[in-house]
Amino acid sequence: MGIMSDAEKAGIASATTDKTDSHNPRTEKPALPEQVRVRFCPSPTGIPHVGMVRTALFNWAEARHTGGTLVFRIEDTDAQRDSEESFNQIIEALNWLGIDWDEGINVGGPDAPYRQSERGEIYQKVAQQLLDAGYAYESFSTPEETAARNVAAGRPKEFGYDGYDRTLTEEQKQAFRDEGRKPAIRIKMPDEDIAFDDLIRGRIEFKAGSVPDYVIVRPNGDPLYTLTNPVDDALMNINVVLRGEDLLSSTPRQIVLYRYLMELGVAKEMPLFGHMPYVMGQGNKKLSKRDPESNLFLHRDHGFIKEGLLNYLALLGWSISPDNDIFSMEEMIKAFDVRDVKANPARFDIDKATAINAEHIRMLEPQDFLNRSVPYLHRDGVVSADSWDALTDREREVLTAAAPLVQPRVRLLGEVAGMVGSLLSDEEYLAPEKDAKKQLKATAGEVLDSAIATLEALPEEQWLTDTLHETLTKMLVEEGGYKPRLAFGPIRVAMSGRRVSPPLFESMEIIGKPVSIARLKNLRAHLDEIQAA
Repeated sequence: MGIMSDAEKAGIASATTDKTDSHNPRTEKPALPEQVRVRFCPSPTGIPHVGMVRTALFNWAEARHTGGTLVFRIEDTDAQRDSEESFNQIIEALNWLGIDWDEGINVGGPDAPYRQSERGEIYQKVAQQLLDAGYAYESFSTPEETAARNVAAGRPKEFGYDGYDRTLTEEQKQAFRDEGRKPAIRIKMPDEDIAFDDLIRGRIEFKAGSVPDYVIVRPNGDPLYTLTNPVDDALMNINVVLRGEDLLSSTPRQIVLYRYLMELGVAKEMPLFGHMPYVMGQGNKKLSKRDPESNLFLHRDHGFIKEGLLNYLALLGWSISPDNDIFSMEEMIKAFDVRDVKANPARFDIDKATAINAEHIRMLEPQDFLNRSVPYLHRDGVVSADSWDALTDREREVLTAAAPLVQPRVRLLGEVAGMVGSLLSDEEYLAPEKDAKKQLKATAGEVLDSAIATLEALPEEQWLTDTLHETLTKMLVEEGGYKPRLAFGPIRVAMSGRRVSPPLFESMEIIGKPVSIARLKNLRAHLDEIQAA
């Protein structure tokens, strides 16, 4: 989009919204069309980020709620920044999240092609129509010349384009061509206020003169977003444009261009606009593509499931009800209305996102939980294969037994390996992690000696959860007088090497008597060295 001029900034500053009185006719949000047509049109310029996905989600939810149509196209006219890798990642992200579309990329439809890089002839034709009708004109001014004219007129040099080329004669244009200059094409902005009723923000007005004549085609012939985006929306009959607040400054340009396109018969109607709030990151700064919490695939790598992540992203500007943050996508579709989205910036809170993800993990069927966990377990070297069916019988047996112990306790699928690794391992000594060592108090040696003596005498057929619980509680708590934390802490560390693990006695049953006894003995053997460190 480029850097906004001072004039444009002034226009945005003077753009007014007043949502304090919902009955004020200036703030009434417009009714939606009978047949809603929305679009998702990202640029393939990097790894998919949460702001992009939130835009896709809200468009998808609006289309599904209204029984409308979602068109998915790609805006890839920036050859220097666009990449096929990013294009494929966007497709991968949408497929993973289950956000589907009705027309567009890989689906087809009546308005193909759906990649802007394949629609160049269309843009050339429309640009020529705009020139022929007098809605656009050739502009030969360089940025340096524009800045010099601004300074000469007593304006800041960054003030923006001054309309100089509007009145060039054919002789002046030819003189520039004789110098070897090639013109850009600019749209003529009218000398009047531009207002529209935003679906989210209510009435917004831009003062006359706040938006200068803008470029739609570069001197080298490349069309800009300012042309391609509205033209595609017009030709694809998009009647509801839902996009980020960062594009609000381009809306008066698009409204004016739409008026011209309607006059030319290219567009049938003016779409409704809704500008979704910024997603803020740490320190109340706008979340950048470069911020780690913005990276969609990083969240997936950590173990977010699609249900949890989509649920949280839906809360970035919208809520299903005042007292309910946990909902399914089916429930969202039933309730969603873009006019209920709040205009205030939404802050991405990774802790809340993780907590919501944990709720959705707990709602999974146990086998579904295991199926989704296996790729993470394989990635972390805990199991032998990346799919449930390819695991060994022993791995499936242990994981099936562990699922009810682990599923309620993990927040992310990436945490499952740390919880089940000790159950799957046949190692007879698990070196304690740093925070686990703090559980080994001065009484740890006595506790381990008593536990070893007691458990060695327990017949293997009685090596069951309830028996282990009763036996160790009686020996260590009731007769030994140890508090449960001091009694069971060293045993937990011996079994898992971790401070946090699945329930102790269930874990011991899964691990079995031989390995459990060996781990207790080996921790006891290393205890002096651990405590001395």
